Amino acid sequence: MTRAHLTSMAVMITALMTGIGFPALADARVTRLEITSKQSYGTFKPGEFEHWEGRIFGELQPTEKIPDIEKAPRNADGLVEYSEKISLTFPKDPKSGNGVLLVDIPNRGRPYAQALYNSPRDEPFEAGATEAGTGFLQDRGFAVAEVQWELGKGADLPVFIDGSGRQRFIEGVGFAIVRDAADFLAHATSDKSGTANPLQGAVMWTLASGKSQSGRYLKTFLLNGFNMTEGHRVFDGMHIFVSGAGMLPIMQSGTGPQSSAAEVPTFGNPEFRGVNDGVLTIGDVIQRVKARGENPPRMILINSTTDYFSLRASLSRTGAEGTAERRIPDNVRVYDIAGASHVVLRETHCELPPARLDWSPVSRATLLHLEDWVVKGTEPPESHLMPLEDAKNDPMVLHAPSYLPKAIVEIPKRDEDGNAMGGVRLPDMEAPLGTNARQNPPLSFLCMLAGAYVAFPRTQADAEAAHDGRRPVLERYTTRDEYVNRVRRATRELERDGFLLPDDSAIIIQSAAASPLWHTSPP
Repeated sequence: MTRAHLTSMAVMITALMTGIGFPALADARVTRLEITSKQSYGTFKPGEFEHWEGRIFGELQPTEKIPDIEKAPRNADGLVEYSEKISLTFPKDPKSGNGVLLVDIPNRGRPYAQALYNSPRDEPFEAGATEAGTGFLQDRGFAVAEVQWELGKGADLPVFIDGSGRQRFIEGVGFAIVRDAADFLAHATSDKSGTANPLQGAVMWTLASGKSQSGRYLKTFLLNGFNMTEGHRVFDGMHIFVSGAGMLPIMQSGTGPQSSAAEVPTFGNPEFRGVNDGVLTIGDVIQRVKARGENPPRMILINSTTDYFSLRASLSRTGAEGTAERRIPDNVRVYDIAGASHVVLRETHCELPPARLDWSPVSRATLLHLEDWVVKGTEPPESHLMPLEDAKNDPMVLHAPSYLPKAIVEIPKRDEDGNAMGGVRLPDMEAPLGTNARQNPPLSFLCMLAGAYVAFPRTQADAEAAHDGRRPVLERYTTRDEYVNRVRRATRELERDGFLLPDDSAIIIQSAAASPLWHTSPP
């Protein structure tokens, strides 16, 4: 059966089950869509794509379950107003796509979809990239929307004056903004003034993607009931990256100018509140969602190695007490990427070179698994986790805060080279050329997330000169063919297990074959 047939069936089934047709949702909470820029984004497998930018304006009932919204000024209709920046990248003929809208939740105002899914191997994209890169998302037919939600980063939130005369921003409206914008793009025909929804009739399923801060956004969004509107689910699936055990403290009103979501616990401020408080595990989130009678979305969560050292990621598996692992819900998969860093940066001011393991291939493969899980019901691979051990008093680990006295932070077990064991193992870890995702002094905010890559010595003479006890590269792999064959076997195993696509396998093998380490006079 073709994707078009599946789409038509899904539309009919949804309409029958809900008792409402999509046109009835045209008067959703979004009141105005204002497009300020339109340009071509390039030509991909489905055809030409366009990139639009603009703003969405909307209204909320003052009875929404958002702290302090009842204190906000109201318009003539008694409603609370908001607006936010939005950008759309979609096929010029929207119906030539795959029927899936991917809502990219910006991180501190920066889009992340291109860095997560379109990033090339040798020049990894950082947060904020808008280039097409590999064009993976577009070749696969995804429509992508980026909706700003954060105070000071493109969202105009309602305000009120508190009893002491201070202006306060109602930050919880940032959840309603994404809910309403996503629902409008997926289901509405037009805004209240008659401006057409550019994606009308082309979206059958809606996914959300968020990394780090915006991954915590999505978990908090789900926990607080924002994934339901008008009696139906907003996001059918969520792809959440490197969110640790954290939530997002914006169900409150802040004084600005910075968002309450901007900070996290660090080695300099390990007692920071609002992130590792309350709900820590995804199992607890899903339990609360089901207790409200909601059907939770299908979810894939990705962890990096540095998340365990710097973001207390183990608490997302054990909760705030002991080391016993909590059960992962049936609608969730969790994949630890061995050797991955929270961010891949080209350069830092840390003591060691930044970690450089390219884990975007796993992002691409697991996004397609999430799509198939939502659209076809095809279950993705089982969760792959790294084995953990108590971090004890390791000064290179961000330990539990004093307000969680029974919590035990754990870190991945490591081999004799210092590389993490278990998890999803890219060829760079199965045939390593160095230690990946070591902690990187001085453990500033950037260094604790970037981690370090420390190359193995090339020869025994190099090892002795550097007083490096790790086995040299030319003793591990006596010829380049031996090394490339190790890489090739690892790529085929990952393809078989569902964590690597053939296109990425070819790039990884080519990169290994081009390594200069076996030249007589290496650079």
